[in-house]
Parts: sequence; C-alpha cells; structure tokens
Amino acid sequence: MAAFRECRFLSQDGRSLYYRDYGDPLAATPPVLCLPGLTRNSKDFHTLAGRLAASRRVVCPDYRGRGRSDYDRDPRNYHPAVHLNDTRHLMTVTGLHDPVVVGTSFGGFLAIGLAIIVPSSLRAVVLNDVGPKVSDTGMRRIMDYIGKDNPQTDWDAAIDELQRMFPTMSGQSRSVLLEEARATWREGEDGRLHFDWDTRLVEAVTRAQGENDPWVLFRALRQFPVLALRGALSDVLSAETLDRMAGAHPDLTAVTVPGRGHPLTMNEPEVTEALDAFLARV
Repeated sequence: MAAFRECRFLSQDGRSLYYRDYGDPLAATPPVLCLPGLTRNSKDFHTLAGRLAASRRVVCPDYRGRGRSDYDRDPRNYHPAVHLNDTRHLMTVTGLHDPVVVGTSFGGFLAIGLAIIVPSSLRAVVLNDVGPKVSDTGMRRIMDYIGKDNPQTDWDAAIDELQRMFPTMSGQSRSVLLEEARATWREGEDGRLHFDWDTRLVEAVTRAQGENDPWVLFRALRQFPVLALRGALSDVLSAETLDRMAGAHPDLTAVTVPGRGHPLTMNEPEVTEALDAFLARV
C-alpha cells in the first residue's frame, strides 16, 4: 500500500475537510490534483496516486459531505460553487501550484470551474468519463441512488449491490470491486454498511442543473492541454459528445477504453499508457 499523509484544513465557512497527500511536496515534476466523482472520495485514487507519487506530489480531497470530511448542516452548501471554492482554498492551503487536475465525472466539472476562476493556476486537465453533455440515461441512474441510503449487511453484499448499481463493472476482479465498495460504503455504529456521503447533497445537485450552458463553460479549457477518457460502455459520456469535444478543442487527446463503463478506475492499461504520455509532455 502506498504511503500518504492524512491532512485536514478548514474551509472558509469553518468545515473541517480531509485530504490525502502523496509523494514529495518538493518534487520537480508538476503536481496532480485528483477530484473525485459526485458521491466519491479520495480512496478512488489510491492506486493511481501511489503510482504517480514515485515522481510527483498528488493531492486527493474528500469533498464536504463525503468520506472523512465534515457533513454540512445546510444542504444548500453542497452546491457546486461551494465545492469549487473549497477546492480553490485547498490549493492555496497546500501550496499546490500549476497542477494537472484529474477530474472524475463531477470532478471534471470542477476542473472546468477552476479553469474559469483561476486559469493561471492550472497546467493541464484530465477528464475521466465526463463532458459538457451528460446523457439522460446516466443522469437518471445517478440521481436514483445518490439521495437515499442503501445499507448493506457485509462487504460481499456491498460488492453485489455495487455491480447492480454499475452493471458495466461486472468484468472487474473481486479485489477491484472490494476496493470500489470500500470507497462507496462505510461501517456504521449499527454494524451495517452505509453510503459514505451525505444523501442530502441530492438537493443541491437538483437545484444546480441547467444553471449554465456547459458547452460555453467547456471553452475555458481551450487554453490547456486536455486528456479526455471515456469508457466505451459509458452511459454518461457518449461517443458523439467526445467527438464534439475533440472538434471544439485544439489540444485534446481522446481515449476510449473498450469494455469499461462509467467511471473508469484510472488504472486500466489503456489509461495508464495515455496518462503517462500526457503527463510527460505537459
């Protein structure tokens, strides 16, 4: 298991937020900031961060209301704009300068937001199975499960439920599925496993839908090299949307991983090869 430092910082409104810090903070290579999906947390990036930490610093946060970060008393503070401000504050607190931002799903939208509000602070962006248009099928599936707890009796049951929630993960090994399950559920005081996020976040997500034109926001990435990754079986990022992204961006590398859905683990051989080549040139 790769070593990491467990750290916390206070948000501007006083929430205690957790992050993992891998690698040498003084490494000469550009650091990497890993932003997880909507309900996810820093655990999702452990294998990737451990591999990259041999040569660079990697910072992986838990958003407020997820993982080991404080839950918010007011669910309105799960609005994307608040997460964006938390992320900007994290970069300031950690002295994270000129990072490559890796954004999975919702984290990809935050990466775009950073490109808008602090463009001089970024080096490049990696989008993990996310684009300006989220398919209706994928959005319905996500909204169906994020707003209500789904307790499980043990980790075997959690793995089975994970495969029901994400059918395209069925081809993964049992060890990978267990790792994903441990980043999805946490052990509760009642002895059962509960979702590792505040289910009230669905309220803010629902309110935020349609607030901005995502294709207009996507233009903010034109000044940065972008690696766009897609699972061929994804129900979130379509092949058509990825093609449109490539046509709208002068320096976008598009990679589709066969046999995988949403999201990619970032540890697939095709992703490792593409990511290493991308990091070597940015």
